[in-house]
Parts: sequence; structure tokens; C-alpha cells
Amino acid sequence: MGIFSYLYELCIKLAKHKKAPLFLCINSFIEAIFWPIPPDVMLAPMALAKPQKAFQYAFLAVITSVLGAVVGYYLGYFIYDPYIADLIAFLNYEDAMNTVRNWLIMEYGILMIFIGAFTPVPYKVIAVTTGLVAAESMATTGSVGMINIVNFVLVSLIGRGLRFYLVAAIIKFGGEKMEHTLRRYIDIIGWLCVILIAIYVVYEVYWN
Repeated sequence: MGIFSYLYELCIKLAKHKKAPLFLCINSFIEAIFWPIPPDVMLAPMALAKPQKAFQYAFLAVITSVLGAVVGYYLGYFIYDPYIADLIAFLNYEDAMNTVRNWLIMEYGILMIFIGAFTPVPYKVIAVTTGLVAAESMATTGSVGMINIVNFVLVSLIGRGLRFYLVAAIIKFGGEKMEHTLRRYIDIIGWLCVILIAIYVVYEVYWN
């Protein structure tokens, strides 16, 4: 059994635990701050185990994930240097954070928050970086502009909502067929993601 198959089977077991919703909420909250395991890993098997509660689980994931992101935003805003900076360095997110910072300032602006909330881009990096950029903007211009906390929460709710409800809907309506397909290809999907991340890191380090 491959490593991703093992993790998937473990999540299936956790999803059937009576405290699975609590585990989902905890994972979703801390993932938006520092934790590496995305909520989808818990959400998908939970939706499969209890399809009638799939959208309820998606709602829990959305709310707790955005709450965690608010914490990340304020960590970046108030105490980035030196405490959070050291954590970012320890997690090896410095290059990703610099990229997100440039995209926030130079290219995408508030759209970058949606990209982080909806895509596999580490949401924690988006949250902390947005808070940091907001603090820098306040210090230099006296305003945080469009990346204030209200806009951050609203855009995050939209992005996280679309992502988690999409996952819940796919599993809910795909049922056992979708589960069998996911189980069959989980190792290929997992290693493909690792390869794509590695290519992205190499590109950022050596060619960007």
C-alpha cells in the first residue's frame, strides 16, 4: 500500500469516528494557520460515510477554516517579525510567501485571496501574507486599502465555500463509484501533486 493510500484509509477510519466533525473543525482551523493537511482530506471521506450530512460538513469546514485564516491574518498584521517570520522559515514557506506578497501588491490584489482560498495554494501563506501586506500598507499610506479584514473574510468565505461545497457535492452525488475511482488513483494523484509542487519550487528558485 502506498503512502497516500495509507493516509486515505486512515482518514476513512477517522471519518467514521463519532467525533469526526470535531476533528474536521480542528484540522480546518489550524490548517489555515500552520498545519499542512488540507480539510479536503477529512471532508471527502466524511461526506462518503454520511452523504446526507455532506453539505453540513462542508459548512463546518468553511467556517472553521476562515476563522483560522482570520487568526493567520492578524498574526501577519501584528506580530510577523520576528515570531511568525521564524515559523515561516521553519516551514520553508519563505519563497511561497514572497511570491504571494508580490502577487498581492503588483498583480492580483484581492483576487489573490480568492485564489488561495479556492486552489491548492497554501491558504495559511495567503492569510499571513495578506495581514503582513496590510500592516505595511497602513504604515506607509495610513490605509490597508482593499485587503482589509472585512474584504479578506468575505472573499475567503466565497473561495472556501466554493471549494468545500464542490468537494462535498462530488462525493455526495458520485457515491461509491467516485470513492472507488478516488481509491484506485489516490497514489497517482498524490505523487503527481508532489511532483507539481517540486517543479514549482525549482522554477521559483532557479528561473523566476
